[in-house]
Amino acid sequence: MTSPNPNRSLQLRAYWGSGAARAAIELALAIGILACSTDRRTEQERAADQSLADQVHDALRADTNLYAAHIGVDAKNGVVWLTGFVTSAEQARAASRDVRSVSGVRSVVDQIEIDDWMPHR
Repeated sequence: MTSPNPNRSLQLRAYWGSGAARAAIELALAIGILACSTDRRTEQERAADQSLADQVHDALRADTNLYAAHIGVDAKNGVVWLTGFVTSAEQARAASRDVRSVSGVRSVVDQIEIDDWMPHR
């Protein structure tokens, strides 16, 4: 049986303590996350989705009864995600209604939050 190498233990402690191991783990996690989130849409599909998102933004801004400055819009294959904040449930319903009126919207994922502390316009 061989005796343990005391220098090996010091080398491992130096490696883990140096931050190199942490950086390697963080890099591996980042690569994994990027691999999962790779956008497989074609350039034409991305352009169509951006056009739809722009049309939705225009519809929200055109509604004079809606303060849409804090509403985010994302579109993918006709599905529109709404994020952000409005000041009331009525505002949230108006935003959802405005989005559904845009041609090409197949469905809406409404993740808008109501923040009654937000300044009103």
